[in-house]
Amino acid sequence: MFNFFKKKNPLEEKLYNKILNLSRNKFFYIDMDLKDNFQNRVNLIFFHISFIFISINALSNKNKNKRISQEMFNFVFNKIEVNMREIGFSDTSVNKKMKFLVKNFYNILLKCENYRNISLNEKNSFLFNYIDLNTEVKKPINNKLVDYFDKFSAFCLDLTSDNVLKGDINFNYN
Repeated sequence: MFNFFKKKNPLEEKLYNKILNLSRNKFFYIDMDLKDNFQNRVNLIFFHISFIFISINALSNKNKNKRISQEMFNFVFNKIEVNMREIGFSDTSVNKKMKFLVKNFYNILLKCENYRNISLNEKNSFLFNYIDLNTEVKKPINNKLVDYFDKFSAFCLDLTSDNVLKGDINFNYN
């Protein structure tokens, strides 16, 4: 009778919560002085999930990894849509915003695929095309943000599909 209330995607939920915690790290909003707004939070989720997707797709079992990536993609965008509705966005604005967010995600994902091969200046401009700061002074902050995602990218390359499936993403930026 109460099967409706059972969690249908416990693995995706756990992974999503890990990514959400990484994206809501006080480091971004206090040390980096990023604006704490909806778009920044979503873009930080996109950066994190992009590096995880890239590492998953680099692993051997392509069909299984594509399925995992697709399920996670669906789950993340479903959660974002639900959150937008809870915030109070109307149906038409949710649909318009979701279309924009999907396009944004794919742009971030494509750029993250070559992230390790681009220069520091290109990384700076890439990250700050999608991230808003509270201040206009960007140079020292840029380097910290680039360093964070350099380390996160390297961390993701060491992940196994089991780590991702279990939500064992314990990244600590020092």
